[in-house]
Parts: sequence; structure tokens; C-alpha cells
Amino acid sequence: MRIVLFLLTNIAVLIVASVVLNLLGVSHYLSGSGLNLTSLLIFCAVFGFAGSLISLFLSKTMAKFGTKAEVITQPRNHKEAWLLGTVEELSQKAGIKMPEVAVFPQHSANAFATGWNKNDALVAVSSGMLERYPPDEIKAVMAHEIGHVANGDMVTLSLIQGVVNTFVMFFARIAGYAVDQFLRKDDEESGSVGWGYYIATFIFEILFGILASMIVMWFSRYREFRADEAGARLAGKGAMIAALARIQAENEQNTMPESMVAFGIRKGRNSTFGELFSSHPPIDDRIRALQNL
Repeated sequence: MRIVLFLLTNIAVLIVASVVLNLLGVSHYLSGSGLNLTSLLIFCAVFGFAGSLISLFLSKTMAKFGTKAEVITQPRNHKEAWLLGTVEELSQKAGIKMPEVAVFPQHSANAFATGWNKNDALVAVSSGMLERYPPDEIKAVMAHEIGHVANGDMVTLSLIQGVVNTFVMFFARIAGYAVDQFLRKDDEESGSVGWGYYIATFIFEILFGILASMIVMWFSRYREFRADEAGARLAGKGAMIAALARIQAENEQNTMPESMVAFGIRKGRNSTFGELFSSHPPIDDRIRALQNL
């Protein structure tokens, strides 16, 4: 199912991008006279935003399938009934429509939020956290996820991803064209491109993509501090700190799909270099920030 969803998402990106480009009347950005920068920028923007926005609109479906989360429609026990009531209370405090509430099978403690807007979201908690953690700490974790929803983090992160996708594609093609023209023989047709263009563009996309991912991950870490603050405001600073400390003490391996890691609550990497590419800051830093509120 994950493979099918991945393929369908990419097919949808190609279809949507092609239709939008045709409607905009954008011609090919490579011509005999060289690069058409206006057409290139539009082309990159359409493809750059199409992927992130389609992923955003499909985020709830992909999250449910990816984590095998079961939405609670009718509580099966007192814990699920308590969880629904708690999320409803937190949602009212945060001023948003109550999201769908789900439980996903995972022994380690984790939770996530997703959805294309704050009034059509999904929050989920792992079965291990629901079973083992005290109610006040689960409430704090749910408040953290409600904070993500209320702050519109999913939408903002998708827009930032669309922007960086656009500029990575744009500058990689300009750099690739420059390299190709530098390597071009004098007797070759001016404005034409060879294999050097495609190889150089591919390499530059990787390099620029690495730099761009640092920007996206920086924002992801920043929003975790904001969500922690929201959790402290909605459920109490002590409970939020206690929940993070317990998660840190357990130090269990995360088994959520890679696409959902950025929406979870677990800690980031420990190494200094690894932190640049981590979606979450170290829990020590998060606890310290909460203590200083």
C-alpha cells in the first residue's frame, strides 16, 4: 500500500504539473538561444509546489496507512474514551475544530499530528504511550500535537518545502547549463545542451538539496519549541517537561515511517552535525527552553 501511495502521489504530481503548465502556456525553458529564465522559474515553481501541496492534501490518508493508525469512532475502552475527551478539551482551548483521534501500533512512545488545515486534522498517539504513560503526560503530548495544528505548522512546512524545491531546481538547472556550455566544443550549436547538462544538473540538485534540507529542518526544529510551548500552556509546564523527560529516558528506537518522523514528538539526533538534518531538537534543549518560560 505504501508503494502504491508513493506511485499515485508522483503520478498526480506529474499530471497536475503538466496541466498547470499547459494552462499557463509555459513553453520549454530550453531553446536554441539558451535558457528562458521566466519559463524555467515557472516550470520549477509548478513542480516544486505540486509535490509538497499534493503530499499535504494526502497527508492524513498517507499517515493512516503508513502508521496503521486506527481512528477512534467509537471508544472500545475507558482509555480511548478519556483520550477523545482530552483532545476535545484541548481543541476547544486552542480554538480549533476537534481533529480525528487515532491510535497506532507502536511500543515506543510517540505521537504525531497532520492534516491540510487546522480544522481538518488528525492527531494520533502510539499504543505504547497510551498504555504506559500517566494521563497528565499523555495530555501534555496531545497538547503539543494540538499546538502543531493550531499553529498551522503542516501548511507552513509544506509552503517552505515548495519554495526550497523551486529554487533548488531553478539554480541547479542554471548551474548545469553553465557547466555544459563551458564544456561545449566551439563547433557545437550555440544554446544546445548535451549530457553534461543533465549530469551537472543532477549533481547540483543533490548539493543544493542538501543545503535546502538544512533550512527546512531548521524550521522544523523551531516549530517543535513552539509546539512545546503550546503544550505547556494548554496542559501545564510540569506535565510537558515530565513527558519529554520520560521519552528521553526510554530512548527507544523509532519505527514510524520516514515521511512521518517530522510530525512526531521523539527527540532529534545527538551529534552536532546530525542536528543540522534533524527534524527535532535534542530533548535536553526542549526541556531547558520550557524551564525558562
